[in-house]
Amino acid sequence: MDVPYLSLVIPAFNEERRILPTLQKVTDYLVSQPYSWTVLVVDDGSSDRTAELVMGFAERHARVGILSVPHGGKGAAVRAGMLHVTGEYRFMCDSDLSMPIEQIERFLPPKLAGFDVAVGSREAPDANRYDEPRFRHLQGRIFNRFVQVAAVPGINDTQCGFKCFRSDVVESLFSTQRLLGWGFDVELLFLARRWNLRVVEVPIDWYHDADSRSRRFRDGLRMGFDILRLRANALLGKYRVLS
Repeated sequence: MDVPYLSLVIPAFNEERRILPTLQKVTDYLVSQPYSWTVLVVDDGSSDRTAELVMGFAERHARVGILSVPHGGKGAAVRAGMLHVTGEYRFMCDSDLSMPIEQIERFLPPKLAGFDVAVGSREAPDANRYDEPRFRHLQGRIFNRFVQVAAVPGINDTQCGFKCFRSDVVESLFSTQRLLGWGFDVELLFLARRWNLRVVEVPIDWYHDADSRSRRFRDGLRMGFDILRLRANALLGKYRVLS
């Protein structure tokens, strides 16, 4: 089978309410593009009908697939998906589509070139945020300052769920990844910077989802502990040197 130009990886945990509308929007957009593509939903041990619904959709769409893994967190699901797909460009896509899928073109040539990791950013120049409560935005900025000091200086939005990776860096990054929860984004970017990979931020339009699973205070604490673990891993030499 030929290697697709683009592979989308969509992590999903108990997403029966919105997974089908998301897949319909994604495939409607991709079928109009001139390149080859695949979509993989990674079901993170859902207890609802997520897997059943995706399998039904995949039966009608040959380029859509599902990978079911035991519940291990978003980081574990994304890692499994990224190492499973084969696309020349591999795109991590949140199931809520808080970034319009049409903006994926901003992460790919010819719009973007000369990168290894492209990070969707809600803070880059020309980015727009819609409907987000001001307090929630403030919490995010405080967390980002901590992240920049502790791990990845110069990246203004590590937690956006839309990121693109060139295939030739995927194996190194995701096979080295140790964090499986919400802090995995920071770890991947920390490794990319450590290995002198080309990391760029891509401005996006982002629409706040009032039904988001993220709970800023609880998840912020978890991510904070994850970053401390990241620093400990680095000090203990648990991250290999990229050859």
